[in-house]
Amino acid sequence: MKLALHAGVAALALVAAVSGAQAQTRDQIRIVGSSTVFPYTQAVAEQFAASTGGAAPVVESTGTGGGFQVFCGGVGADHPDITGASRAMRLSEFELCATNGVDSVTEVLIGYDGLSIAHSQQGPELNLTKAQIFQALASEVEVNGEIVANPYKMWNEIDASLPATAITVFGPPPTSGTRDAFVELVMIEGCEAFPAIEALEGDRKDEVCERMRQDGPFIEAGENDNLIVQRLNADTNAVGIFGYSFLFENSDTLKAVGVDGVLPSFETIADGSYAVSRPLYIYLKNAHKGVIPGFEDFVNEYVSEASFGEGGYLSERGLIPLPADQRETVRANVTGGVAMTAPAK
Repeated sequence: MKLALHAGVAALALVAAVSGAQAQTRDQIRIVGSSTVFPYTQAVAEQFAASTGGAAPVVESTGTGGGFQVFCGGVGADHPDITGASRAMRLSEFELCATNGVDSVTEVLIGYDGLSIAHSQQGPELNLTKAQIFQALASEVEVNGEIVANPYKMWNEIDASLPATAITVFGPPPTSGTRDAFVELVMIEGCEAFPAIEALEGDRKDEVCERMRQDGPFIEAGENDNLIVQRLNADTNAVGIFGYSFLFENSDTLKAVGVDGVLPSFETIADGSYAVSRPLYIYLKNAHKGVIPGFEDFVNEYVSEASFGEGGYLSERGLIPLPADQRETVRANVTGGVAMTAPAK
């Protein structure tokens, strides 16, 4: 994480931009962003309201990309104070923020989450390699040394050891950070198993490795992971892609699909043996500190030991906590209003 202290004069100017009558038009914290981060933020919002007696923050699940778009739209009561993200902010989003006067943002790493592939408890046992997942979901695949439109409709067409059931996978849309993480951690790594694809170069290789099929087996299910859970319960052969927290919360009806022989759990995500995990973030608009009522108290609750620490109430919802020294660094950055610098391209 690249961070730098923002100049005091600029910070005062930003505070001035949201002071006065405009800021007084809103007395609730407004939060947008990732559907994966949503349940954690909602839990903190509930605790904050219960402990302070103040108005509960308004938390909206807009997706990571959509959250950055509205968060970076400007400074003032008409714009969100915080956004959640299941990936780090991109350079283009940082530049959008800067263009619109949002030029002091603190990046807060809250912990880690596994990217789960799961299905109904009533479905057949399923263990997949990343290469097999790529074959099931890519728009183009390698067959007999040639790159062709994906012909696979059944799992057992990919490997005879897999179930003789139709490939039906519900997953996130392109605006979702979960989709970005899935492509990076599963699709791109899965395509490396195929020599003809590995021999490609530049944009063509990126296209083959990253493009999801659109002929039916992969179904974009929107930003609401709860809808995917409902669909899996209705179709015992279907598979869904979502954050580990949703699998954890729905373990009475859902079970994980093993990836490369490892099932997601607190232990396997924390020790790295489950190789489909990603960091989770919230981003704070520093110009709103001291202006939007309760903003600082809410953020302090979010990074408290009772919240995101070992055994905190967020870990009870599936968050994998940071090591103690990293948590201290995060708290210091939040307290100091340390502004992030431009991400690498």
